[in-house]
Amino acid sequence: MAKTVRLADIGERLGVSTVTVSKALSGQKGVSEELRGKIIRLADEMGYVKNTIDESRPVKESYTIGVIVAERYLQENQSFYWMLYQEISKRAIGRSCFPVLEVISPEAEDRGEFPKVVTEGKVDGVIILGAFKAEYAQRLIQAGELPILNLDTTNGWESCDCVVSNNLMGGYRMTNYLFELGHKKIGFVGTRLSTSSIDDRYFGYLKSLMEHGVAWREDWVVDDRSLEDGKIDKCAGFLLPRDMPTAFFCNCDLSASLLIAKLEEAGCRVPEDVSVVGFDNYVSGQFSGVGLTTYEIDTKEMADRAVHIILKKCQDAAYTTGVFMLAGKFIERESARRVGPPVPFV
Repeated sequence: MAKTVRLADIGERLGVSTVTVSKALSGQKGVSEELRGKIIRLADEMGYVKNTIDESRPVKESYTIGVIVAERYLQENQSFYWMLYQEISKRAIGRSCFPVLEVISPEAEDRGEFPKVVTEGKVDGVIILGAFKAEYAQRLIQAGELPILNLDTTNGWESCDCVVSNNLMGGYRMTNYLFELGHKKIGFVGTRLSTSSIDDRYFGYLKSLMEHGVAWREDWVVDDRSLEDGKIDKCAGFLLPRDMPTAFFCNCDLSASLLIAKLEEAGCRVPEDVSVVGFDNYVSGQFSGVGLTTYEIDTKEMADRAVHIILKKCQDAAYTTGVFMLAGKFIERESARRVGPPVPFV
């Protein structure tokens, strides 16, 4: 008696998942036409016959989830996204799914090369971790071949499902805190237009300044990274203004730690001379000074929500959530000090 050909047999021959084979043979979205043709031809060659009884019943699928991230976010001392990926991995494995990480080089991003996990049909859905250049993100999102979820960014496409922290309100909260400590001269550290997260945190900073009747100053906005490659650069960035503010709100903890090092090199003590607050509640290994006051991003909840949504999208092509925003938590430590009575709202 001839052996029954299963979806898994076809998938194993082509190196793709059972779900991808099923979608290709049933005419569902999420598979490129080239790959669909290969699957259909191989199914015919192998003598595959659809089992209408067994295969019509709902079954628990094991999905393979691709996670793509730009190389610039995985600098040696910048491991926030490594930490977030680890949380994604734990939750995917906990649901009998398999995470596959692909790091996109600057050259591949500039050339617009699709991730191999996508072009080779290795995954059933994709989580885009962090921002990419606009043209690259647009190609990925508009391709429409696989379920896609943006994580920690919108990549400029609010119509695409995404999970983000409430960056604007986080920036607003941290700047308000500095006003509560009596600071009136408050700077911002972060390169605007480099990521949507930085921009939203900057807008929160501006909102707080406006509501306290304090004028914005361009010379108190300090770049921390290159707009071209997005890499945080202590040498090229972090140029301290001549007229120093008494406090800085930094867009992330890594930038806060590098700013503190720069201030110390200039003979400024933190928090005695200058107060510094961050964002993320992730402190890089090279920071080993005063405890950093920050705004915590719940990476566990963010990863859990992301895995839940991408799996739902794999199961149902019509499933959508829009922008899912998570609140953060204020964490007070020792990097900021009181310099006077609270500055009132106008």
